[in-house]
Amino acid sequence: MESPRTSPSALRRAARSWPEGIALVDRQWGTDVELTWSELLTDVRSFAATLIGAGIRPGDRVVIWSPNSHHWPVAALGVHYAGGVLVPLNTRYTAVEAVDPIERSGARAVVVSGAFLGTDHLADLLADHRDALPDLVIRVPLDDSPIADDAPGGVVDWSDFLATATDDLRAEAERRADAVAPDDLSDILFTSGTTGRSKGVLAEHRQTMAGSQAWGANGGLSPDDRYLMVNPYFHTFGYKAGILPSVLFGVTMLPLAVYSPSEAMRLVAAERATVFPGAPTIFQTILDAPERADHDLSSLRLVVTGAAIVPVVLIERLQTDLGVETVVTAYGLTESSGFVSTCTPDDDDVTVATTCGRAFAGMEIALSEQGEVLARGDMVMRGYLDDPDATAATIDADGWLHTGDIGTIDDHGNLRITDRLKDMYICGGFNVYPAEVEQVIARIDGVTESAVIGVPDDRLGEVGKAFVTLRDGTDVGGADDLEHHDFEYRVVEHCKQQLANFKVPRSVVIVDAFPRNPAGKILKRELS
Repeated sequence: MESPRTSPSALRRAARSWPEGIALVDRQWGTDVELTWSELLTDVRSFAATLIGAGIRPGDRVVIWSPNSHHWPVAALGVHYAGGVLVPLNTRYTAVEAVDPIERSGARAVVVSGAFLGTDHLADLLADHRDALPDLVIRVPLDDSPIADDAPGGVVDWSDFLATATDDLRAEAERRADAVAPDDLSDILFTSGTTGRSKGVLAEHRQTMAGSQAWGANGGLSPDDRYLMVNPYFHTFGYKAGILPSVLFGVTMLPLAVYSPSEAMRLVAAERATVFPGAPTIFQTILDAPERADHDLSSLRLVVTGAAIVPVVLIERLQTDLGVETVVTAYGLTESSGFVSTCTPDDDDVTVATTCGRAFAGMEIALSEQGEVLARGDMVMRGYLDDPDATAATIDADGWLHTGDIGTIDDHGNLRITDRLKDMYICGGFNVYPAEVEQVIARIDGVTESAVIGVPDDRLGEVGKAFVTLRDGTDVGGADDLEHHDFEYRVVEHCKQQLANFKVPRSVVIVDAFPRNPAGKILKRELS
C-alpha cells in the first residue's frame, strides 16, 4: 500500500490502524497527558475546526513559537488538517527576531507559548510588537498562570480556543483535510541564518512526507517504539524526523522541552524509550554524566545522530558504553526536508562511524567539479519564500540542490562530508578541511568537542585555531609546567603526530560552551 502523501491522510490512517495505541505522552510541568491515536485525531480535528471558525483559509500560514509539548503536534497537524501552512519558529528567538518571519510569511495566526524558562514569548510580542501580529493569537500555557486580564482582543488561551469547536466546524475540517493535495505547501521553515538573513524554505506535503517515510523505514520504526524527542519541534530533526515519522509508523511520542542529561536518562528509564535521535553533543553529555549508572537505559535500541561532524570515538562509545543495538548517522539540510543520505542498521561499524551512508530512497547524490555535494529527488524543496534569485542559485537547471558542503563518495555510494565549503581554509597553499583536524582532536582524553577555524597569518595566509570543550575534572596544567603538561600544548603535540604540518592548529583555546544553531551545529562564524 502506498505511503500517505499528506499529513492529514497519515493521521487518519494512524487512527484507523492503531486506534488504542498510545500516540503521545507528556508529563512536563505537572501535566499528565496521554493520548491514543484516535484521541490525537479528535484533538487535531478540533484544532483545525477552531482555526476554520476563526477565518483561516486553505493556504493561510500559521506560526508556532513554542517548545516541545503535546500542544505542538496537535497544532501542527491541525494547521495541515485545516489546509493551512505551518511556520515553525526557533524558540531561542527574541521577540524582535520572531516578528521578521511572522511578517514575511504573512501569518494569519500565531500559536505562542506563555511563561517558559523565565521568558514569556506572548508577553514580549504584545509589549512591543502588537501591530505586527495577526488578529488571531493562541496562547500555549506551560504553567497554571491564566492569560493576562489586559490581553487585547484576538488573544485566546489554548483550552478556550479549542472549546469553540462545533460539529459543523469539525465537518468542515474533514472536508478541508480531504482537499489537501500532495503538491500543496505543508510548511515554511526558516533556515538558521549562518550566512546572513534567514531564508524561508518552501516544502510541499509530498516532499515532507517522502522524507519522513524514508527516515522511519530506515530506522525500522514500529508501534512498539517509544521516541524520546529532545530535538526541537521547530527544526526538521524534531518535526520531519520526529512527529511525522511517528504518525506514519504508529510510534509513541515523548516530548522533552528542556534537555538535560539527567532528565533525558530519567525519561528513557521511566517511559522505556527505544528511539533517541539527537545532535552529537547530546550523547556526549550522557556518556560523560557521572550519574549514568543510576539509570536503566537498556530499552534504547536506536540512536540516530548527525547535524554536525560526528567523532568516530562517539559512535564507538554509544555502542560499547551504552550497548545500543543500532547507531545510525545521517545527513540532510532544511532545503531537502532534512533528508539526503543515511547509513542503515545493516552497515558495519566503520561505515556508520566514518560516512553519512547512501542516498535516502527517492534521492540522488553527486559531487560538483569543486567537490560540493549535490542532491536531487523527492525531498528537495519547492524553493525559497519570495526569493527566486536565491532559489535559482541553490537549485540548478537540472534540479540539483547545491548544499554548500564538501564531500567524497566512495565506490559503495557512501557519502563522507569533509567540511562546509565556507569552512575550508588555505594554509601555505594547501586546503585544510577542519573536520579532519576535529576528528583527531576528538581522540584526546578529556576533549568533549572541538571546532577548528582558519585565522589570518602574515606568512601562511591562514592557520588553524582550535577551540575545545573539556570533560569536568580534566587536568589542564598550568604556567609552571607549560612545556609538558599544559593542555593546549598537548593538543598541538597530538595533532603533530597525526596530521601533516599545514593541518596542525597553531593555537588552542579552551571554552566552556560553543555557540550553536538550532540543529546543534557549532556557529564557527562566532568564534575568533
